[in-house]
Amino acid sequence: MLEWLSANIATILISLALAAAAILAVRKLIRDRKKDGCSCGCSDCPMSKR
Repeated sequence: MLEWLSANIATILISLALAAAAILAVRKLIRDRKKDGCSCGCSDCPMSKR
């Protein structure tokens, strides 16, 4: 098991970094949507709160 981990540590770390970046991007999209309604900026959009 340790041999496999040491052979693949770079792949594991890169995969974890990419997964963290994807999670943070989705989290930001969800927070922006909750805060501003939709991101299109249409004044007649029912999702628009402005």
